[in-house]
Amino acid sequence: MTLEYSLKKNGINPKKDLEIDTSIDFSAMQGAFIGGNGDFVTLFEPNALNIEKEGYGYVVASVGELAGTVPYTAFNARKSYIEKNPHIIKKFRKALQKGIDYVAENETKEIAKSIINQFPDTSLEDLEKIIDRYKEIDSWYNTTKIEKKDFERVKKITNTKADYNKLCYN
Repeated sequence: MTLEYSLKKNGINPKKDLEIDTSIDFSAMQGAFIGGNGDFVTLFEPNALNIEKEGYGYVVASVGELAGTVPYTAFNARKSYIEKNPHIIKKFRKALQKGIDYVAENETKEIAKSIINQFPDTSLEDLEKIIDRYKEIDSWYNTTKIEKKDFERVKKITNTKADYNKLCYN
């Protein structure tokens, strides 16, 4: 959906100007692309870097950068849980903010070293390249708060009518 939104935003009609194959499971997209399905593919890292390293293609753009700020990852809790456990929610947000601040305040190599164990199949050098890519396009939020304008963009991308005030606990 974010790819289609980005295409439209840049004057390309995804329904008329090209063909998008949505039948492939997201986890199988890298293999399908390597196997010859399609001229373009959207991938998360480290898959995008692996495509380049293996000589199957090149990263030509960041869909996230083209679309604008899209709060992709969200943590969910029932309203009743939030109301009964505000101290836990506060601690959770504080821990997330600490991680966000760490990324903002540290150099790529330091960040890569601190998270390398979470990516056992990725080298430190590759992890540094990936972090640099994300930093170059300013991919990380600087707060746990989802801004209303960014929420509205997600609604436009997903064609939904969700209510910011009912879904976002800021």
